[in-house]
Amino acid sequence: MPINIPEGLPARKLLKEEKIFVMDEDRARTQDIRPLNIAILNLMPEKEKTELQLLRLLGNTPLQVNITFLHTATHVSKNVSKSHLDTFYSTFYDVKDRRFDGMIITGAPIEHFQFEDVNYWDELVEIMEWTKTNVTSVFHICWGAQAALYHHYGIDKYELPKKCSGIYTHTVLDPTVKLVRGFEDVFHAPHSRYTEVATEEIKNHPDLQILAVSDDAGIFLLKSKDDKHIMVTGHLEYDATTLRDEYERDLAKGMDIHMPENYFPNNDANKTPLNTWRSHTHLLFYNWLNYYVYQETPFQWE
Repeated sequence: MPINIPEGLPARKLLKEEKIFVMDEDRARTQDIRPLNIAILNLMPEKEKTELQLLRLLGNTPLQVNITFLHTATHVSKNVSKSHLDTFYSTFYDVKDRRFDGMIITGAPIEHFQFEDVNYWDELVEIMEWTKTNVTSVFHICWGAQAALYHHYGIDKYELPKKCSGIYTHTVLDPTVKLVRGFEDVFHAPHSRYTEVATEEIKNHPDLQILAVSDDAGIFLLKSKDDKHIMVTGHLEYDATTLRDEYERDLAKGMDIHMPENYFPNNDANKTPLNTWRSHTHLLFYNWLNYYVYQETPFQWE
């Protein structure tokens, strides 16, 4: 997919080096098609890394996509410069009168907090309510998925005895669902979280459908039955070395943290991890954009 992103965004140069098709604004304006408008609410602290990870995945179908990055107005990020946010990001209040074909709400490393104790929770609730009328389909990642389950369906998270960190095997429960079309019966995916959602509550909820689970990491992929919300409890967008970076960061802080499971070759932290989930990551984002956004969104919002 050719993605139309702002000139000067640091991720643009890296995407071009990876041969991801990035479209110039002049060419985008001359194409006689209606591009998809995708908003990304980036709640991750290292925003530039997340930008690259997500843009890489949104550049893999024949559709044209315009990207709008959003950050919270009620929380000041400490890990990205104000100039970067001012140049490449908007707040919800800048775009709340617009409509978007799709939206991605990322995770955030704030799982130890109760939802209402997060300093931008009220703003996030306002955004999630706004998506009901202004967004065709919303893709929620990790803590973003937990927030959606809590707000939209009343399903809370709970603390795990230890961090769920590693690469786990997952089983597809219904291969006829469009979101997992083309998936192998089993696939690998990364998890990195301290909390879990209640499996039985999700199973018993009439508006939710579980699509993929792991014996070791629990529910991984689910959606609302109206296709409005896609929720992923892990991090398929992660690079091969992201879990290693998190592990080394936590060790440097002196935290009591275990090595990510099924991750380093031969469990040797000196060996470079391999990406064993890349193809399913691209397929999941492709299926979401095609079946749940492009095929469902109106050609012209009223």
